[in-house]
Amino acid sequence: MYRGYGGFPPYVSQAERKRRAEKHRSGQAKKGIVLRPVRIEGRTIARSFWGRSWCENLESYADLANRLARGRTYARNGSVIHLAVERGRLSAQVVGSALYRVEVTVSPLARKKWDALVARSAGEIASVVEVLQGKLPKTVLDALADRASGLFPSPKEIAYDCSCPDVAGLCKHIAAVLYGVGARLDGEPETFFVLRGVDVAELASAGARNLAGHAGSPSAIAHDELSGLFGIELDAAPASAKPAVLEKKPRAKSGVPTAKRAALRKQTPRVPPRRARRSPSKRS
Repeated sequence: MYRGYGGFPPYVSQAERKRRAEKHRSGQAKKGIVLRPVRIEGRTIARSFWGRSWCENLESYADLANRLARGRTYARNGSVIHLAVERGRLSAQVVGSALYRVEVTVSPLARKKWDALVARSAGEIASVVEVLQGKLPKTVLDALADRASGLFPSPKEIAYDCSCPDVAGLCKHIAAVLYGVGARLDGEPETFFVLRGVDVAELASAGARNLAGHAGSPSAIAHDELSGLFGIELDAAPASAKPAVLEKKPRAKSGVPTAKRAALRKQTPRVPPRRARRSPSKRS
């Protein structure tokens, strides 16, 4: 490989990198390989809760932050021409002075930590959609993003490798990929849970179980809570309750003998007058 002054690769302009990226994309497409580039509009890398929290978590560690800055420009200008997210693994291609391949492994979230987060969130999350949109109570969001006990990985849980000649542990190509994850989470937040090896539905289902258990039984959950929880429209409860009451009314007819006895009691005072009318006839 050609090296520039001082043994480093020669500088390649942003326009040239884009040209190379497009050429490579076209070549891969002809082979039936579809690349998934990271696209960032403007200077803001991530705007969603999950995207911003991912970037902020990385930047909160000094040993990472000092090297991450080198990759921001690469991430913003479209140098990350491919990023695939799998369970515990990132595979990427980055265009610089040449095409480089980046591999990042992220340890799955410890089960004990995940169970603690699920228990902490129980009763405060109604649906998976709320989780993915980051529309949760601040206390829950703070718990999920907590650097020590939350969902995001620490430096010791991240390992990386790049095909570039940079001897630095975290080169600008790797840094660009890590920022690319934040950008990707804006549109695909579910991939974060895939990367960490946990099921996002567990957070919502724990909330549903907590609601049902707190009320004593599923039927005791408020009508509007059920509608919001399951995303369906339920018929009003009074409409189904009235027929049950009507079915019980015919049983009241079995009490007719009681009504007859009441009528007989009312007629009892009339008996003495009839006997009184008969007694004169006997005297005659």
